[in-house]
Amino acid sequence: MTAGAGPREYLVVTGAYAGFTLSDGALRMLVLLHFAAAGMSTPAIALLFVLYEAAGIFANLAGGWLGARFGLPRLLVGGLALQIGGLLALSALPAESGPAWSIAGVAAAQGLCGVAKDLAKTAGKTAVRASAGPAPGRLLRLVAWFTGAKNAAKGAGFFLGAALLETAGFAAALWILAAMLALPLALASAGLPPLLGKSRAARSVKALLSRGAAVNRLAAARVFLFAARDVWFVIGLPVHLQMSGWNMAAVGAWLAAWTIGYGAAQAAASAIVPRSADGLAREVPAARLLAVAIALVPGAGPWAVLRSLRVLRVMRLLTVVPALRRVVAAFLHAIPGLSGVMLLMAVFLYTSAVLATNLFGEKFPEWFGSLGGSLFSLFQILTLEGWADIARAVMEPYPWAPLFFVPFIIITTFTV
Repeated sequence: MTAGAGPREYLVVTGAYAGFTLSDGALRMLVLLHFAAAGMSTPAIALLFVLYEAAGIFANLAGGWLGARFGLPRLLVGGLALQIGGLLALSALPAESGPAWSIAGVAAAQGLCGVAKDLAKTAGKTAVRASAGPAPGRLLRLVAWFTGAKNAAKGAGFFLGAALLETAGFAAALWILAAMLALPLALASAGLPPLLGKSRAARSVKALLSRGAAVNRLAAARVFLFAARDVWFVIGLPVHLQMSGWNMAAVGAWLAAWTIGYGAAQAAASAIVPRSADGLAREVPAARLLAVAIALVPGAGPWAVLRSLRVLRVMRLLTVVPALRRVVAAFLHAIPGLSGVMLLMAVFLYTSAVLATNLFGEKFPEWFGSLGGSLFSLFQILTLEGWADIARAVMEPYPWAPLFFVPFIIITTFTV
């Protein structure tokens, strides 16, 4: 049986999760900027977050089951408590430990924080769903405000972490963040009904997935979306700014402004997106239109080349024009038969490249000095592009070279 929820529970969940997200954003800046300033390489810094993200994946999968079995308040309290534990574990790491121990210790503590983040996120978002009730459009508004508040808090956390690191130092900043989480922990412990969100738990892993294929595809798309964002924003950008001479507070302030603006856009989503009775008829086309419009924003500088990818939309003609559809279908039908010919060509080209490397590599290293170079040169000869120049040059020290090149050209040309 699922306990009911209302505006009070929504405010408690939003406040507690905003406090958690504030500490999460601050922690990310602390770890990034502290170890970048200590001289750790960018790939090593990235390793610090691998377990953080990986642990979050498993926590996401288990979070729904745990929330249904034990109630969302316990899940949220557990996430907050784990975050406090991760912060204290990070502060206890010895400063004089070597690079390997630093990476291992910080990665382990980050993994604990990754579990905490996704347990708290699952509890918070599910509690919002339980608070929405049956009113049409209410869920979208609550989710929009909840997500916007979360990202605004994370943006403030970016600035807070950078400022604390510059003024108080790494360990002291971690203690301050752990102390700050005491209020959200007390709020979640005392302000929510214990049975909120409790229901019959899933009995299998398959039951954790949505029964709708569209929802599962959307979830998979979000994985790639967040991965693309993390590549440049989570690690690359702040490290680049710091290496460019920005101080820690400036880096945190820039990232904070970007993320708070991002959160404000999310909060306004419910007012921007048109509504329909089924929640899909108008919302999905509007979301697609917004996605295309946002994708076209980078139109200057090195990003301008991305706009040329819009030409790929011409490929839609392959599915619209019947004649083109028939050609594509015939080509796809012929691929299994062509695969044997392609395999034969690959074996012949590889064998010829090995022979050419051994026969001509000593005197013509620019063409046949390595197996890769020989493969490229023979592929050029196969296309009949400049083959005569290569053959004549090789024939000067090796008069018998036509015995190799002529059969190669005849066999490959007729095969192609």
